[in-house]
Amino acid sequence: MKGAVGGGGGGSSYTLPGKRRWKGLVIGVLGLVLLSMLVPLVFLLGLHNSFQSHSGFDSGQQISGTNDITIFGQPSDADTKNNSTEEQSRHVDDLIRRLEPTLPKDFRRNSVEEAKNRSNALILLPDMPKPGLKANKNISTSKVEMADSMKGSSESKNICELRFGSYCLWRQEHRERMKDHTVKKMKDLLYVARAYYPSIAKLSKLDKLSHELKQNIQDFERVLSETTADKDLPPQIEKKLDKMESTVARAKSHPVDCNNVDKKFRQLVDLTEDEANFHMKQSAFLYQLTVQTMPKSLHCLSLRLTVEYFRSPPPDMELLLADKFQNPDLHHFVIFSNNILASSAVINSTVMNSEETSSQVFHVLTDRQNYFAMKLWFFQNKYKDATVRVLDIEGLKLDEHEKLSQVHQLLPEEFRVSFRSVDKLSRVWVQTEYFSLFSQSHYLLPDIFPTLRKVMILDDDIIVQKDLSALWSLDMGEKVIGAVMVCTVRLVQLQNYLGENNFDEQSCAWMSGLNIIDLGRWRKLDLTKSFETLVLKLTSEGGISEAAAVPATLLTFQGLVYDLDDNWVLSGLGYNYGLDPEIVKKAAVLHFNGNMKPWLELGIPKYKGLWRNFLNPENTFLSNCNANQ
Repeated sequence: MKGAVGGGGGGSSYTLPGKRRWKGLVIGVLGLVLLSMLVPLVFLLGLHNSFQSHSGFDSGQQISGTNDITIFGQPSDADTKNNSTEEQSRHVDDLIRRLEPTLPKDFRRNSVEEAKNRSNALILLPDMPKPGLKANKNISTSKVEMADSMKGSSESKNICELRFGSYCLWRQEHRERMKDHTVKKMKDLLYVARAYYPSIAKLSKLDKLSHELKQNIQDFERVLSETTADKDLPPQIEKKLDKMESTVARAKSHPVDCNNVDKKFRQLVDLTEDEANFHMKQSAFLYQLTVQTMPKSLHCLSLRLTVEYFRSPPPDMELLLADKFQNPDLHHFVIFSNNILASSAVINSTVMNSEETSSQVFHVLTDRQNYFAMKLWFFQNKYKDATVRVLDIEGLKLDEHEKLSQVHQLLPEEFRVSFRSVDKLSRVWVQTEYFSLFSQSHYLLPDIFPTLRKVMILDDDIIVQKDLSALWSLDMGEKVIGAVMVCTVRLVQLQNYLGENNFDEQSCAWMSGLNIIDLGRWRKLDLTKSFETLVLKLTSEGGISEAAAVPATLLTFQGLVYDLDDNWVLSGLGYNYGLDPEIVKKAAVLHFNGNMKPWLELGIPKYKGLWRNFLNPENTFLSNCNANQ
């Protein structure tokens, strides 16, 4: 028994310590398992905020705008721990964002609420989303980003207005989307690809990349040679753009000789500047050609009227109206022009704004090419009770001035004068003025109209807005011509063109357009002879007879010009965009001097309507030639 008991007792004392060790091991493993599960749950439940405050995290720094939360109270060592705090906070937030979808929304909401209650340092701003909506982090982030962008835009507007004035705000409000954006992007990529290609081609290890770059360059050059607008690009252009961007990015990633790339860029810049200069000169040439060439519609109008004239010629009224044409008691207007529509608009505007038209006689002097077309036009179109006479200046027999009559410059000579001006503050700038003067044909007037005592010259680029009858009774004293003086251009500024002749340096230039001429005093002073003498003198000094007409005209009428009031004529409608609308409305005569005539496509749009009002849009010839557009 003892032995049995002893044996049993011995076995019991042997196995009990083993069970205890086994139980301790199991408890230890279970503890580790529970601990490993609790640590993530602690972070997931938001307890990391309290850990953060105890572990030295900066509780005084401001959290980023994605949560829009401001934390108050700063520890003394905040500046030394900002960097590490931001990295750890970003790491924790990133961990929560990755594990967040695995938890139910209600659980997350409750966890966040508990974390909020435990954190006494967090204070929400008034317009913030509730903490329970942290699961919808993207929504709150987008709202905050929108608020930040609105705040930033308002600040940028204030800075813009402060630095650049109201124009900066106007520019932002009226900013338009860039036209042909894709084409411009293709040009930029092509420019960079061309710069990198030589350096890439020199590297033997990059033969494949070099081949791709070359192929892309050729594709872009071919596309850009065929189109300059986005709407004309081929449908597969997006793939080409992506391919080129990828190739250029790969080329930039490889180490190349920067000097070679720099040289290539400089070569491309030089080529681009040369190309820009070429196009600028070509554009200026084409612009000047357009200005000096009769539009296609007006040429069509002249040809159709000429053909119709010879098909059914109108009766010749020259003999029946001869007494009226030579009567010095009537009001005689003279127009030098080869433009049918321009002449018609001048006559129509003058007649429409005149109280008495039966005493008005218009003499239109044109060249032989447009003579028959004008004859038919003014026969078919009536201008109240006024009389219109068309003369072929090339067919006139003027033996006394045979040399002068050989030069057929019908239109007044218009010139652009540029010179340097200095104001009271010693600021220097280049000033440009357009002014027109008589051509050589104007000096035939005393011989063309030997019976007339006074005539009024109207240029074909004017529009009359008021009655001109008051000018016929104007007392000009000893003066010969009434004109508007242009004192922004003085003779001293044109001394290089006046040669060695004596002139008054303070005398102003004068403008044609609307001129009242005393032919009786003209004949008495024999101004035509004086003009011919000056032209011969200036030509013998190495000048050209046509160019000599300008200084000769200024010198011939020096001291003989009666200054008309500025209210009679407003000039600049052919080049000045900034004329005051009220002044334009009040002016008696509008002068479209400058390159942008109203019958050209280049004309200033807001002034064109003033000219078109005096055209008949229902005229058959105008409709057939699209001359009334």
